[in-house]
Amino acid sequence: MPKPPYVLGIDCGTQSLRAGVFDLQGEPVVFASREYPVYYPKVGWAEQEPQDWWNAARECVQECLREGQLRPEDIVGLSVDGTSCTMLPVRADGTPLRRALLWMDVRAVSQAERVTKTKHPVLKYVSWVESPEWMIPKSLWIKENEPDIYEQADYLIECTDWMMFQLTGRWAASLNNATCKWNYATPEGGWPADLLKQLNFTDVLEKWPQDVIAMGERVGTLSPKAAEELGLSPRTVVAQGGIDAYAAMLGLRVVEPGQMALVMGSSTCHLALSACGIFESHVWGPYPDALIRGTWVLEGGQTTTGAIVKWFRDHFCAREEEEARQRGVEVYEVLDEKAAQVPPGAEGLVLLDYFQGNRTPLRDPLARGTMVGLGLKHGVGHIFRAIYEGTAYGTRHILEDLAAAGFRPTGIYACGGGARSALWLQIHADVCKVPLYLTKVPDATVFGTAICAAAAAGCYHSVQEAARQMVHITRSIEPNPENREVYDFYFKKYVEMYPALRQTMHDLAHWAGGS
Repeated sequence: MPKPPYVLGIDCGTQSLRAGVFDLQGEPVVFASREYPVYYPKVGWAEQEPQDWWNAARECVQECLREGQLRPEDIVGLSVDGTSCTMLPVRADGTPLRRALLWMDVRAVSQAERVTKTKHPVLKYVSWVESPEWMIPKSLWIKENEPDIYEQADYLIECTDWMMFQLTGRWAASLNNATCKWNYATPEGGWPADLLKQLNFTDVLEKWPQDVIAMGERVGTLSPKAAEELGLSPRTVVAQGGIDAYAAMLGLRVVEPGQMALVMGSSTCHLALSACGIFESHVWGPYPDALIRGTWVLEGGQTTTGAIVKWFRDHFCAREEEEARQRGVEVYEVLDEKAAQVPPGAEGLVLLDYFQGNRTPLRDPLARGTMVGLGLKHGVGHIFRAIYEGTAYGTRHILEDLAAAGFRPTGIYACGGGARSALWLQIHADVCKVPLYLTKVPDATVFGTAICAAAAAGCYHSVQEAARQMVHITRSIEPNPENREVYDFYFKKYVEMYPALRQTMHDLAHWAGGS
């Protein structure tokens, strides 16, 4: 077993919280996880209970200590990442005033459109289009639709900020979250006060933390209360975290310009690190100083990928669940076997992965999921393969948009729950016609958060140095040239389907939403 000192990463994800302990060479020691629910009050809405995050963190950290037979003082540092922008109105003592609006919640469409219509210069850092997933639109929605809650709120913050307060008792925003989701831009002086003035919304600045701290920088140490609840020492250093996908960049060793992370979770994030700002793409960004000061991040994203896989499993795979139970294997193993028996192209099926809208490059929150080509021959394996392929087409769409703007990755490094499927990875490599690289620690998100802790605790001089020393590349997945032609054909159909169906999608979304 690796020897102490250790660092602890906490990943507050969409469907569950995961905690992991690592030594300073990057060797995993112990992991724990807890699931919690997501609530969907309306189509396009998604919420969570904040207390579920803290309860899960407390249980997971205690389990890690118990199962790893670790002493509290063995953990010298910890950090936490979270989904973004998962927005929460709270009182100054941290009491939530309602459920959090999850990152995938797109109820604030009209508010986002108003931000976009300002054409304010600061929007160049988000490719001129504001997303309803972000802080300003969601905060506006709260003010306009739940004014009592807005007035009672001392802070409007994100999941990561709330968890950091639970750990340290300090309100501090993450530079990573603020840059990517709050329209904060260091080249323009920080907070977007002039944009907020144009929106007649400057009062929200009083509800945002004034301290802004970069990932991997020290926030403080554990408060006595948090130390007691977690079972750790109050001397444990707490590092600023950030967005889960950006933590995964560190856990994949994507710390050199030209590299790209492919984070395959409930959603998929495509995070490209650039030495300069590239302003011609249709992905989010370029974000200055979001991960490492002096660099820029271009962020592509698909709102639903792994979430579609889970949705299909939950609602349509009772027979496969029973087969998996009888065989003593995971249901995804059964589904992958069936999908692998289906040829590339799923015998004429094409899925659009817009179940909660399209994040990039279309940036259309009213787009909706579609499957075209269904026939009576198609079974579970066909549909499951079409889901894998449709999400891979979405990744290729983003890569082609980046290439048109001048960014071509020197390497793509994959992680997340989706990376556990060899079939899904191979389909991505084949569709995108690029090799994928995997690291020794598959859970790069919780690992990257632990790397932040290692830097803040003084074990390394920076998060870059910590990542270079702690992350180890293990293998690559090469594209199969035999599948190039068939996937070129199906990808073209994937791209053509959206403009053909756009108006229908919007009409249905408006009707279902009651407008």
